[in-house]
Amino acid sequence: MSTSFLIDNNLVRKYNLPVPRYTSYPTVPYWKEQIDVLTWTQTVAERFVIENNKEGISIYIHLPFCESLCTYCGCNKKITTNHSVEEVYIKALEKEWKLYCALMQEKPVIRELHLGGGTPTFFSAGNLQKILDIVLKNAVIHPQHAFSIEGHPNNTTAEQLQVLFENGFTRISYGVQDNDPEVQRVINRIQPFSNLQKATNDARVIGFTSVNFDLIYGLPLQTLTSIEKTINQVMELMPDRIAYYSYAHVPWTSKAQRLFNELDLPSGEEKLALYLKGKELLLSKGYIDIGMDHFALPHDELHAAKKQGNLHRSFMGYTTQPTGLLIGLGVSSISDAGIAFSQNEKTLHDYYERINQGELPIVKGYFLTGEDVIFRKHILNISCRERTTFTTGELSVLQQYTFPVLARLQADGLVIFNERECVVTETGQYFIRNICSAFDLHLQKNKVQSKAPMYSKAM
Repeated sequence: MSTSFLIDNNLVRKYNLPVPRYTSYPTVPYWKEQIDVLTWTQTVAERFVIENNKEGISIYIHLPFCESLCTYCGCNKKITTNHSVEEVYIKALEKEWKLYCALMQEKPVIRELHLGGGTPTFFSAGNLQKILDIVLKNAVIHPQHAFSIEGHPNNTTAEQLQVLFENGFTRISYGVQDNDPEVQRVINRIQPFSNLQKATNDARVIGFTSVNFDLIYGLPLQTLTSIEKTINQVMELMPDRIAYYSYAHVPWTSKAQRLFNELDLPSGEEKLALYLKGKELLLSKGYIDIGMDHFALPHDELHAAKKQGNLHRSFMGYTTQPTGLLIGLGVSSISDAGIAFSQNEKTLHDYYERINQGELPIVKGYFLTGEDVIFRKHILNISCRERTTFTTGELSVLQQYTFPVLARLQADGLVIFNERECVVTETGQYFIRNICSAFDLHLQKNKVQSKAPMYSKAM
């Protein structure tokens, strides 16, 4: 089943522009430094009362440590082989969680819990248990909870997986990226396929019901032949989900990306060819295209959420239910209170200092306006449901900023729109980020004012 006929290379060149991934709106570059922490805590307390009794709350815990540097990675991480850092970090997490618990008038109902990084499996099984005790000991676990973790195939052990499973975890995501030895060498991510096999089999034997593999296209030295070999190889394990991401080249924020030759990166057209080849292989194996680089087998809950219209997108990527209150713990973590965002200090030194002073370690954030709330809804609808509807009260702003962009997209066959709705076409599914950007008023209003790069390119 070939999909390449759907895309004209001229469209690729035209829309290979720097645009956000839209895990939030407004996007982080438009957030404010030094937000009013008192107002933030009041917002969280009010939101908690609403969400805890309705769907429960979500928690994201950032575990930043890695034993080696992957040169492609743009995540907030700390490279060390000294595992004594685990205990210090756990104590800080406990203090931060207690600060949030002081805002809650009842036990939190935990609906979602995600451990991300960094490398969460850097932490020993015993220390993972300590982290989970911090948030789960005095909480209620929602009967439809979704607990997940990111793991490295090289250091995820059966002992760790057993601890996680006993605490309600049924989902794990392994960072595979690419199996080609030369690509692994240049991105400094050496991991034998046998390690991935063992980590996957261990998870399934222990009881994990959803295993995700992260694959990246657009890495240096990748070719159609190498990506086809990687995908065919991982298909031997048939993960329940695959996230097939576009490599985000942002060397102005991730200095490690300067360690390889940019001439080794594929062009926009070559990246699209890599994506189309990957998608063709995944569809041929029975995977369903969920949207924005995510695929799932028909039995997986992500596919069910897509069919039922419950798909949501947040800083944790696509999730199976809306997140009304997401509390982020740990260095650089982001929290989402529906009408406000906050982000923690980005360095361990500053994070520890604020925590030890008895303060929430918030360094920046944003309180949404009424207009922001409306356009956040449109971006979520486009990214999760590939369509959105308009109301009469929105038309004046839409006509000024969004409709002119949609008209250009429609002329290229990416959307169909009128004053009532916008629907993404089959071709437009390859350009979701570009279509979302039409509803990004901050970007549309400021695109001519800033020449400095803020985002990775769409392709």
